[in-house]
Amino acid sequence: MLRLITGIAGPSGFGSASTAEQVTHEIDASNFTAIITGGASGIGVETARVLALRKVHVVIGARNIEAANEAKQMILNGNENARIDVLKLDLASLKSVKAFADSFIALNLPLNILINNAGIMFCPYQLSEDGIEMQFATNHLGHFYLTNLLLEKMKDTAKSSGIEGRILNLTSVAHLHTYEKGIQFEHINDQSSYQDKKAYGQSKLANLLHANELSRRLQIEGANITVNSVHPGLIKTNLYKHSDNLIKFLGVATCLLWKNVPQGAATTCYAALHPSLKGISGKYYVDCNEYQPGKLAKDEGLAKTLWDFSQNLINAKS
Repeated sequence: MLRLITGIAGPSGFGSASTAEQVTHEIDASNFTAIITGGASGIGVETARVLALRKVHVVIGARNIEAANEAKQMILNGNENARIDVLKLDLASLKSVKAFADSFIALNLPLNILINNAGIMFCPYQLSEDGIEMQFATNHLGHFYLTNLLLEKMKDTAKSSGIEGRILNLTSVAHLHTYEKGIQFEHINDQSSYQDKKAYGQSKLANLLHANELSRRLQIEGANITVNSVHPGLIKTNLYKHSDNLIKFLGVATCLLWKNVPQGAATTCYAALHPSLKGISGKYYVDCNEYQPGKLAKDEGLAKTLWDFSQNLINAKS
């Protein structure tokens, strides 16, 4: 907590006050291609901007194409040499996820980095077009499906280039505040027991469990791809649009804990590009330093159950 408030650097040399540009200073990633979901706003667009500044070819996946193109133009205005593409992606739609993956593969680009950044938070109960609770569908299931669809491309890229692939899941400290058993497998769509904040925590716990299980599988396989989870911190973005009153309270009560957007994107950019993380997988990062997640996030049995549940759900819906 002291480090968070003061910005004092941790073992990595960076801390809560570090910005995305600072943690990637002097890194040349000109041979890299990255996909960023939700790269049209908030920390997503800052992540896209800084990766492009480090010469990464960035592909933004976004539901709002107009906003994504505006973000692309903003990045180009500050960096005329930036390589940015925009593709339609609605993570709450399995059909859209499949179409995005097909469109990306058709571009015949390599894929070194996949940043599962997009998400929604504290929304009222609703179902996705596939009939799945919206926060679980958007924050976890869409990214789970997208990652699986792009995994062979990442393996091929890592093998042919010799460059380590990196997958990042953006999670949250909110993974500690979930339902009693972590994931309500038998009641994933139950409206009567729905609690918006616990449903969000459930989806963020799912992000961690997904990353850990995928990391385990890839290590067994010997694939040159790492998978890690990052908590960006408290940043006031449109992610909080469903919780205005809560934000007003938190803004006063926890004002010293909030980050600006460049600081919020730092841990993502650090985990995506920093050479010190080479070969490190299955970890959880906060303020550019490794932290221990909650007990449920380290439950291998729960992670395996979630994997099978997610795959079966996709098979049934798609």
